[in-house]
Amino acid sequence: MVAFLRLAMRRVAMMPVMILGIALLVFVVLQFSPADPALQALGEGASPAARAAFEEANGLNDPLPLRYLTFLQQLVQFDLGVTVPPSQPVGDRISAAFPLTLQLTFLGLLLAVVLAVIGGVLGAVYRDRWPDQLFRVLSMAGVAIPSFWLGVLLIQQFSLNVKLFPTGGYTNPADSFSGWLNSMALPAVSLAVPVAASLARLVRTSMVAELDRDYVRTARGNGLPNSLVIRSVLRNALVTPLTVLGVKVGYLLSGAVVIEAIFDLPGMGKLILEGVTGGDVALVQGTVLTIAIAFLVVNVIVDLLYLLVNPRIRTV
Repeated sequence: MVAFLRLAMRRVAMMPVMILGIALLVFVVLQFSPADPALQALGEGASPAARAAFEEANGLNDPLPLRYLTFLQQLVQFDLGVTVPPSQPVGDRISAAFPLTLQLTFLGLLLAVVLAVIGGVLGAVYRDRWPDQLFRVLSMAGVAIPSFWLGVLLIQQFSLNVKLFPTGGYTNPADSFSGWLNSMALPAVSLAVPVAASLARLVRTSMVAELDRDYVRTARGNGLPNSLVIRSVLRNALVTPLTVLGVKVGYLLSGAVVIEAIFDLPGMGKLILEGVTGGDVALVQGTVLTIAIAFLVVNVIVDLLYLLVNPRIRTV
């Protein structure tokens, strides 16, 4: 336990440094944006004098390092700036949109893990038989299908043809839980299938390797039930897929941005699209930074989970 806590503290202590690096990258990249903050705030008809006064008042004429320090100071105070007129705090926009993106990411992750475990276990247990051959075909198809294209296909089939689910929009779970499930079902499936296919292949490979170990043959030779053996093997086999789960969560977060645009969900994807099309640097900067920090936090959590399930790494 002492070794685990030491490694956990080391991972957590690195977070502020990584957040500073993320903030620097996002800040520098967006400085090359062609959008003019003065024109966005004052309008195309603003006079040169008004634009110069706006730039002076908002520190846009300061050297880049000084602007970055000002940005960090505002970031520590949870001040992400304001959107272009009509002006609204970027933090308020993000606090309203980010929960929906988290909901979609969580549903996509949950569905992906369930499908990956079921498919991977079946493929390993029935190795080289028809369930395994079917699993390989489906997993290859799932990896090859882009989530946005799958979303379009699902809308065409289950929204327009069969009319089981809405084509888009969002229902708050506080208003109707069933309506929330209906509005999130197709986006979650679109997001989960490529990740599930990739994870399932890892689960199958790990399961096959574990099933060939001596302790499995010994357990079966001693007459242990096959279901108990499979459960024990699965616990050991999930260690390897867990190492890539953090990266997959990052894919889900970034993929959710595209899926939200397809299904007209008012999440972070809509904010980024609004910021890019409207030239709103503050809005794009705040949303990208929030998603990047969320990705970082999730990866640290996955690292800690990996330390828990794999004691051997604690000696590293």
